[in-house]
Amino acid sequence: MSAKRERITGRACVLRGDDIDTDRIIPARYLRAVTFEGLGEHAFEDDRRQAKGNHPLDDARFAGARILVVGSNFGCGSSREHAPQALMRFGFEAFVGASFAEIFAGNCTALGLPCLTLAPQDLARLMDCIDLDPAQEIAIDVTGRSVTCRAGTLRASLPEGTRRQLVEGSWNNTAVLLEAGGAIESTADRLPYLRDFSATS
Repeated sequence: MSAKRERITGRACVLRGDDIDTDRIIPARYLRAVTFEGLGEHAFEDDRRQAKGNHPLDDARFAGARILVVGSNFGCGSSREHAPQALMRFGFEAFVGASFAEIFAGNCTALGLPCLTLAPQDLARLMDCIDLDPAQEIAIDVTGRSVTCRAGTLRASLPEGTRRQLVEGSWNNTAVLLEAGGAIESTADRLPYLRDFSATS
């Protein structure tokens, strides 16, 4: 996955319903995992088991989808970072919905996963369009804040600070630190208490 998240294209999966919380996205029993590896296969595990094969994530029409289209207040409830980790490891690279829980959206940004919002009528139009033609390619323009499908180009919302982080690649804290390595070392060399510590160690 490139650090800069300017544009995401691919097929989409529609998951209808509002107030889908993180307990449903990844059941609590998987929070004991030491790493996030393997979480993708457990995304929506309980919902999928109850649906007995009729859950959107098990729908062959949506297999391999990179974009998840959801309702309002998606990712509410517990502020577990396992939720976006599980969805990312399932294969999703971006989310479009009516609204997202603030902490969930923040955790997504920290992984380079855009969460764009649409007006209710545009979201319904997008969902219906995907349901009618799941094979179509959806294009998310993070830079220009838009979502394009066969029904047309829809104006999306994304906070400016978040948009800038995604487009510039500064959402990746590790990459930012590595890029600033020289400046960090230069600053450390100028700090007397660090120089004194280096001399005595």
